[in-house]
Amino acid sequence: MPIQILVVDDDDVSREVLALLLQRMGYAVETAESGDAALLHLQTTNLLPQLVLTDLQMPGTTGSELALQLRHLCGPATILLAMSASAPDDGSDRKFDGFVVKPFTMETFTEAIAGKAAAAAGESNGATTTILDEAVYSKFAASMRPPRLKQLYALCLADAERRLATMQQAASASNDAAYKREAHAIKGGCGMVGALELQILATFMEERGLSDDHVASLKEFVVACERLRGMLIAREIIDDRASGVSGEDA
Repeated sequence: MPIQILVVDDDDVSREVLALLLQRMGYAVETAESGDAALLHLQTTNLLPQLVLTDLQMPGTTGSELALQLRHLCGPATILLAMSASAPDDGSDRKFDGFVVKPFTMETFTEAIAGKAAAAAGESNGATTTILDEAVYSKFAASMRPPRLKQLYALCLADAERRLATMQQAASASNDAAYKREAHAIKGGCGMVGALELQILATFMEERGLSDDHVASLKEFVVACERLRGMLIAREIIDDRASGVSGEDA
């Protein structure tokens, strides 16, 4: 399934041109003519976008307030990218994952997404835990086609989240052995694909078992899953663009 992108812009021409360019790159694109229209769409759709590209200067809900509501509806995995004809000086772009000045090229668009991926990896925000082992990811990326790569990490996340649900049940039943057993399995599976943050959290949960802070650990693991999912979306966009550029140069 192609990456889903929602383009939000009150200028008809800009909105349609962006949609056409992104569709040519292979993305599935939907559009909205305002922030309020985008929010209404997201409240009723069954398929949330993996990336929202929105103008900052629009009537109605916009700027930081729009970013907050988009994040609430889409969740932490969706990339929020702002755009405007000039760089804002009021901080209205701070709640977004990235910003581009209009008009921009698809290369600039991809670079903005790359910034999101770098931040998620802990390369630009001072994070002490790396979400994804780039060496392991690159090895898989070099040995399999993109759909298979995407499926591999989707299976890892699905398995981790399924086991997490079992851990939550085990915690409710005060079954420490079952809790640790599922944490051990998550640790092994995530370690195989280089999902380092999840591997570290699972190791911690296995070692601590049903301690006083196990509820907080379970919640942290859920958030970490979303961080990994968001980073993988960013990497997929970057890899798609790099593949397209190579094809054009060939």
